[in-house]
Amino acid sequence: MGQKVNPHGYRLGVNKTWESRWLFPDKKVFRTFLLEDIKIREGIMKKFNFAAVTQVEIERAINKITIIIHAVKPGMIIGRGGKGLEDVKKFIDETINKTSKTNTKIKTDFKIEPVKQPFLNAQYVAADIAGKLVHNLPHRRVVHLTMDKVMESGAKGVKIQLGGRIGGAVISRIEKSHKGTVSTSTLREDIDFARYPALTKSGYVGIKVWIAR
Repeated sequence: MGQKVNPHGYRLGVNKTWESRWLFPDKKVFRTFLLEDIKIREGIMKKFNFAAVTQVEIERAINKITIIIHAVKPGMIIGRGGKGLEDVKKFIDETINKTSKTNTKIKTDFKIEPVKQPFLNAQYVAADIAGKLVHNLPHRRVVHLTMDKVMESGAKGVKIQLGGRIGGAVISRIEKSHKGTVSTSTLREDIDFARYPALTKSGYVGIKVWIAR
């Protein structure tokens, strides 16, 4: 059961919360807000990829939107004199204006939260592995060194799965590696999960990471 269900969705309301939080449910604006949130989140993750953004939380109130960006290198987003925040604000305003059907002005606020332990964050670990696979480093060595770093950071367990033409193989396959204990079917267990694609010379290699924190 733990392998069939997304660990985040499985634990919503127990020890996980939604990345988009709205104070007022309205069927008329649900589709618009959902599309805006997806575009804002994907845009920020792509635009500030160099700062290792791991999560983007969006909180909405009446005519107000708050963006909480979790990044390993927050200083690279803020920039000199807060110039980076102006770029984020401009991008969000453009995204909202494209999808919004009303002329109501929406106030935007930002919070940049640093990720204190990167190797306990599944998104960062998956992106780190992807970057090394793209540079054609030996996949088994990369995976085992990464798992060692995760366990040294204080994790109870870690599981990493690679799928695709691993190492330039002719036939695609799936390889699983794990260390420690990862109780995917225990609701109270704090499991962080992420999936990330790595575009290698042989094609895409899918990466899945489970971390029991």
